[in-house]
Amino acid sequence: MQQGQGFALETAAADAGTLRRVAIDPVSRVEGHGKVTLLLDENDQVQQVRLHIVEFRGFEKFIQGRPYWEVPVMVQRLCGICPVSHHLAAAKALDHVVGAARLTASAEKLRRLMHYGQILQSHALHFFHLSSPDLLFGFESEAGRRNIVGVAAAYPEIARQGVLLRKFGQEVIRLTAGKRVHGTGAIPGGVNRALSREERDGLLADVGQIVGWGRDAVQLVKRLHAADPALYDVFGAFRSHMLSLVGAGGELDFYDGQLRVRDADGGILVDAFDVANYHQLIREEVKAWSYMKFPFLAALGPQQGWYKVGPLARVQNCDRITTPLAEAERREFIDYGQGKPIHAPLAYHWARMIELLHAAETIAELLPDDDLSGSELTTRGERGREGIGVIEAPRGTLIHHYQVDDDDLVSSCNLIVSTTHNNQPMNEAIRRVARRYLDGRQLTEGLLNHIEVAIRAFDPCLSCATHALGKMPLQLELRDAAGTLLGRLSSAS
Repeated sequence: MQQGQGFALETAAADAGTLRRVAIDPVSRVEGHGKVTLLLDENDQVQQVRLHIVEFRGFEKFIQGRPYWEVPVMVQRLCGICPVSHHLAAAKALDHVVGAARLTASAEKLRRLMHYGQILQSHALHFFHLSSPDLLFGFESEAGRRNIVGVAAAYPEIARQGVLLRKFGQEVIRLTAGKRVHGTGAIPGGVNRALSREERDGLLADVGQIVGWGRDAVQLVKRLHAADPALYDVFGAFRSHMLSLVGAGGELDFYDGQLRVRDADGGILVDAFDVANYHQLIREEVKAWSYMKFPFLAALGPQQGWYKVGPLARVQNCDRITTPLAEAERREFIDYGQGKPIHAPLAYHWARMIELLHAAETIAELLPDDDLSGSELTTRGERGREGIGVIEAPRGTLIHHYQVDDDDLVSSCNLIVSTTHNNQPMNEAIRRVARRYLDGRQLTEGLLNHIEVAIRAFDPCLSCATHALGKMPLQLELRDAAGTLLGRLSSAS
């Protein structure tokens, strides 16, 4: 039966008549399609919790055989929420194929402006539209109220600022990429458009207000934490490693840098790791119950080597933020941990708003630069056959890896997207939440929403995360009306 916000209670036996299966299907207010299954015993004790990614999109396979110059536009179709991230990661990878070892100043700054516009609009969308209803009204509040319409009615100024923050980020994208969604501005070797002085002035007229609203967003999250630290500090908390790019000086950098890994206690495990060798650092595991892979650090293995990415990792992995307002907020965030890393998933929102503020400040710093209106937009050099592009997408580290043959056709493609990195962390978070809030209790929509809140904290893009090279495991079960298993068909992983 369907109740409330998209969950079903299935009373048929799930394991030889001893366990009851509960499905949250689909998980709501996330990008893409997924479900959560819980197995409960006769005492309503949680025995198993899993996040299943149930959609499959084989970009890694069907992109093969396409001309490489089509790729930065094609891969944006992975997602309508973060297309700029894939657009830029692909362009960065294919810079190596056209021999663009170093971009022109105009091209790099225009790409950075595009990317920071993407960070701004995506973070605003996620926090204000998708997550703030839970945080402002409570996890067990009326389901029909937990949406942006409810926020607009109860907190009109918060909703207004969220909408306008996102709108500004989309305008930055439109001017640099050509369209708000699925633009064409970045090409192998540079960009194909610059900004006019008038376009820059139009953005400059509003950017001061955007920075101010970014500061307000950080203050809002801090107030929520301060009002209920017993919830925010422990909800779904688990310890893990953290991975992200950092700049040459250890600063937060969304567009470029080298890989750094910290352990759960904050010590640096890996530093200044060349992104071109990412495959030596990271491996991926396949599990039969999900289309999404499980990355891990090769040196530590799948059991000990998994890690989290995204705002919570980045803000704690870097040594500093280059813009003053965001750096002051980062230091306050670090101080809140009292010398220890913060691992609670709800802290993602705090870190995310610090990054939103940093993106706004960076856009404000870039816009007066005349290089944005320059005419030298592309460069080329010695032709290559392989390229790797790594950026920090809104949701975390994004890796694009291509090989190109002598006919300029893509011969292989590997994508490791942000949400894939966070696959194991999301599963860990929902297990902690389920055992804390659901064990031995009569399930309600509000209680099951706790599971969704934990998932939403990571801002997952499930559409982006389901890519496979070759076969992925698929299992089909046929059961009768009483729940008896009649047959099973599975493919090899």
